[in-house]
Amino acid sequence: MTDEPAQRFTPPTNDPWKGFRGVMSGLLILQAIVVGLAFPVVATIGGGLTGVAIAYLVALILALVLACGVQNRPWALALNCGLTLVTIVGGLIHWSIAAIGLIFACVWAYIVYVRNDVAHREAAGQLPGQEPID
Repeated sequence: MTDEPAQRFTPPTNDPWKGFRGVMSGLLILQAIVVGLAFPVVATIGGGLTGVAIAYLVALILALVLACGVQNRPWALALNCGLTLVTIVGGLIHWSIAAIGLIFACVWAYIVYVRNDVAHREAAGQLPGQEPID
């Protein structure tokens, strides 16, 4: 039994991954802003801002912003999902941080779905400008 090589296609007219990296970077910045907005919520509704809460939120915001610089790496999506998991774990400090993490987990799950769909379509040659290579 011989394996036939998969049919190859020309690259799409526009690079779909360039725009995808931009969407992921933008979402990370949005997540950092929303986590930053948790400061007054934790201070008012929670037991007040403790040193641990301040350090956690600042470190998380810094990590989210710095992650924008590595979105061209193959492991970037795993990093983004991991940072969202770290946000959910922030529920140990205050429940509102976990709520933020759960909302963004839903968004990142959709991003993973879109990424897999685009990769499948690219492999099948269904993106605009793709032609079979003879």
